[in-house]
Amino acid sequence: MTTTATPPPTGPLRSLTRLQHVLFAALVVVGTVQAWRTGTSRLPLLIAVVALGGWYAAGARLSGHPRARVGGGRRQTARWWLLLLALVWAAALIAPALVWVAFALWMLAGHVLSLRWAIVFSVAVLLAVVLIPPLSGAPWTIAGVVGPSVGALFALGLSRGQVLLARDALERSRLLQSLVAAQEESTALQTQLLQVQREAGALAERSRLSRDIHDTLAQGFSSIVLLARGSVGVSGEGELREVMRRIERAAGDNLAESRRIVAALAPESLSDSGLSVALRRVLADLEEAGITGRLRVERDHPRLPEEVEVGLLRTAQGALANVRAHSGARTVVATLSGSTAEVRLDIVDDGVGFDPTRVDASTRDAVRGGYGLAGMRARLRELGGDLDIESARGQGCAISAHVPIAAAAQVPDTGIRPDEASGVGS
Repeated sequence: MTTTATPPPTGPLRSLTRLQHVLFAALVVVGTVQAWRTGTSRLPLLIAVVALGGWYAAGARLSGHPRARVGGGRRQTARWWLLLLALVWAAALIAPALVWVAFALWMLAGHVLSLRWAIVFSVAVLLAVVLIPPLSGAPWTIAGVVGPSVGALFALGLSRGQVLLARDALERSRLLQSLVAAQEESTALQTQLLQVQREAGALAERSRLSRDIHDTLAQGFSSIVLLARGSVGVSGEGELREVMRRIERAAGDNLAESRRIVAALAPESLSDSGLSVALRRVLADLEEAGITGRLRVERDHPRLPEEVEVGLLRTAQGALANVRAHSGARTVVATLSGSTAEVRLDIVDDGVGFDPTRVDASTRDAVRGGYGLAGMRARLRELGGDLDIESARGQGCAISAHVPIAAAAQVPDTGIRPDEASGVGS
């Protein structure tokens, strides 16, 4: 008898198990019929057969299949079961014809016992088989020794082969389960990674949109507010119309920028021209606040990659919006320069200046430039560049934005021309 820690295998191994039960029953039936015909006492024969068959059936029913996949105390119980079965068989040898059941015992030994003890058990059963004929008065022959010996080797080898097949099937099943578990874990990790990537992408997009809104719409609305406040002291109808025209133009520009942001396209000012033309337009807007803006282009640049132009233009818009609102400057000079590997935009004003060390990058105080400067720097760093600031109270402010130019296909920027000191309108 054996009990298993895992469900019995199906397919060929299950068929072998059934064949073993059929073989045991057939050997018992054949031995019983032969003993009956040779005149063995019927009552002792009947008792021996019932005890032998009943004990085997009980063990087979409890175990499901005699195999080596048992552990601990259950394996020990199976060994005792086999030993008692052998003793019942030995007692049943009052009918020598039941000696054929030894073949089934050898097979059971290969399943229940370790190889060493299975050999010992098989030799003991073989001795009983060899000694039965002489003890019953039959002559001793070499065939009576060789035949059972070959049968013992065959039965023990067959049963050990079944054990190896069962172990191999169990190992494959475990490996398959491990593979399925690993695949499920990998799928779960991939799902988590995709979720993290989606969240990171959404966060980056929100950050980009917040900077775009700050650098365009917020600054445009600030310009409208300043124009509206300035119109309070206007008395002439012509001057009032001019202020309203400027407010309408600023609102229209904001509307166009908002549509561009929603459509995730390039800025309106970059759609049909290069960076220098867009910078001239931004500087021209300063005239409404009484500030003179000048653009210097120190090198004939090719058309820059779109993300570089957008980054520099947004930086200029944010910086010039701060100049308009807080610096009190009268003149602003923007210089576009660089090489084939890097482009640089410097913006210098003659305003009141500020202390850069006191700007808290964590605040969104647009009045002090906190969010604007932090957003500019973050945008440029995403492009591989950076933002440098030099300023002091009463000494104006200078910012320098520099970005490496990606090795991408570039088209001529017809808007950029060498201009040593060109005015905005030139």
